[in-house]
Amino acid sequence: MQHTVTVRVPASTSNLGPGFDCLGIALQIYNDVTVVRGRATRLTPMMRKVGKFFFEATGIAPFAFSVSINGNIPPSRGLGSSVTVRLGVMHALNELSKRTLTRAQLFELCARLEGHPDNAAPAEFGGFNVARGLDCQQFSVSARLHIVLLIPDFEIATARARAVLPSRITRRSAVETGGNACAITAAFASRDYRKLRGAFADGLHQPFRKKLIPFLDNVIAAGETAGALGGFLSGSGSTIACLTLRSPEKIARAMLAAAGGTRARTIITKADNQGTRVLSIRAATG
Repeated sequence: MQHTVTVRVPASTSNLGPGFDCLGIALQIYNDVTVVRGRATRLTPMMRKVGKFFFEATGIAPFAFSVSINGNIPPSRGLGSSVTVRLGVMHALNELSKRTLTRAQLFELCARLEGHPDNAAPAEFGGFNVARGLDCQQFSVSARLHIVLLIPDFEIATARARAVLPSRITRRSAVETGGNACAITAAFASRDYRKLRGAFADGLHQPFRKKLIPFLDNVIAAGETAGALGGFLSGSGSTIACLTLRSPEKIARAMLAAAGGTRARTIITKADNQGTRVLSIRAATG
């Protein structure tokens, strides 16, 4: 008898400019992760590491399993694709082992393994999240708010994006960045999204990552001119996001045009307020 669990995990956009490593939003773009117990097939190194970490952290006796992923979250584009794999596998293994860990416990395991709670928190809990280590606060996001994504046809590894960051920044940059991150949090907590305008400026990472995405400023400026509240580099890139209450199609066209000759596509989406959920649990002979 083979037991199968399918888990749906949303993509996430993190940092939101000044909220480096602490702010994130879950998106209505998904990966469905299916895990079958008792069928030992080849796993990617990431999947194997997740399984080993889960079994060691919970004390559950390891068992063979296989993983398949069906979805449309592109890898290495700053949309939390690796988190969807880790959370999906952990949730499925939790169901298959009948351990019944809570969502909070599964988030903590994923955040410890991932090292990026700003992606793990929204993917797990949905909505807009403020992550301070393993302590996070979640706020639902109105369907009025659109998220317009420009997804270039090239990947950026997180390690490479981290390598370009300086070890020091000025006090003025730190103060301005902190103030903007607080303003973004207040706007989402109060649902007064108009207060997001002008709050995405950042001095911690975006100015230094422009060398990896040279059209970053142009795309954000074009989105804002077309009506967006503001824009930012999604995670470590290469995706660029703009938030808006109106004219998302117009903004998407403007962002794409501003990318010049770069091969890219746009997606207009909204926030996902549910987070990770189990779609099905079934037993099948085989």
